[in-house]
Amino acid sequence: MKKALVILSGGMDSTTLLYQVRKDGYETRAVSFDYGQKHKKELKAAALTCEHLKIPHRTISLSVLNELAPSALTRDEWDIPEGHYAGENMKQTVVPNRNMVMLSLATAYAIGKKVKYLFYGVHSGDHAIYPDCRPAFYSYMQDAIMRADWHQVLLKAPFIHLDKGDIAVLGKKLSVDYSKTWTCYQGKEKACGKCGSCVERLEAFEKAEIKDPLEYE
Repeated sequence: MKKALVILSGGMDSTTLLYQVRKDGYETRAVSFDYGQKHKKELKAAALTCEHLKIPHRTISLSVLNELAPSALTRDEWDIPEGHYAGENMKQTVVPNRNMVMLSLATAYAIGKKVKYLFYGVHSGDHAIYPDCRPAFYSYMQDAIMRADWHQVLLKAPFIHLDKGDIAVLGKKLSVDYSKTWTCYQGKEKACGKCGSCVERLEAFEKAEIKDPLEYE
């Protein structure tokens, strides 16, 4: 059986990807990263999903990233911006070079486990704000990861040309349990419904014509 490692944030995109990879018949495991994000609830969501699907799961600490690369996602003194995901103010939520660091560590983990395929759930809605979610970055990382070791790992980003609404439509077909996901950048008891991440999630559920199981303030 083909072995796959999925980078699982605990959000709806990577969770949908996890369901898809598992359905496609891969022997699947997942890895999450704790980089000091305010919305640590996503890590609990990731663990719950993996427990539900009986998928091996590991969380790796990246506390140093918080020290080196400040962002509204990690610093208490910075407010989470509100508004649409593509808004200029959402650039405050960029954690510089986060995906390169995560992909590098996930690659090392995949090599150690002799895993052939590494998946991450970037999508077209990320392109405007996050440089490390764009096709060019993915293409270069795909090439670098393949050359990183004698055991070749193939990087896959099957959602890179889909938007979040498309992912929700796919998740509906896969019967993804979205109650075990977390998207809001605030990380409070209930989702705020105002940050760009919440706004985009709500739009995605509307496109898929399904009810978001999360509670909103």
